[in-house]
Amino acid sequence: MRLESASPVAADAKIGIRLTINGEVRDIQVAPWTTLLDLLRERLDLTGTKKGCDHGQCGACTVLVDGTRVNACLILAVMKDGAEITTVEGLGGLANGGAGSNGLHPIQAAFVEHDAFQCGYCTPGQLCSSVGMLNEGHARTRDEIREAMSGNLCRCGAYTNIVDAIEDVLQGEAR
Repeated sequence: MRLESASPVAADAKIGIRLTINGEVRDIQVAPWTTLLDLLRERLDLTGTKKGCDHGQCGACTVLVDGTRVNACLILAVMKDGAEITTVEGLGGLANGGAGSNGLHPIQAAFVEHDAFQCGYCTPGQLCSSVGMLNEGHARTRDEIREAMSGNLCRCGAYTNIVDAIEDVLQGEAR
């Protein structure tokens, strides 16, 4: 049996994709090997999303794709053609069809209120992951929140305050 090898891709090959990023439709030409993270940071200057480990182990690059949290370092941008992407820069626009009076998503306001960050490097991923977790609707207890957020690491150890902030938002939803 003879296997046909795939034809090589030219180094300057580009593929056209359409993404809705933070509510704005963008038609973009990308190399097929461009990760969603690199597209956001390097091409679109959305630097709130952080590159931590670049292996999907730390969660610093977490964004929302069609409302679901994903590690942007593990996804090729071309795989998400047609998707709606929300980065930390777009979170304020998600709450009740628009930002609250202070321009923040409730989870962002809770992080501020509970001092749920220290150095801030992991915060964008923690915020996006929190919103995705809230969208999933599975975590209701502190232990369930900890488990659901276990893919997002914080070198500073602000976990208790992060859980407090998420729990505060969950309790607000229950009212």
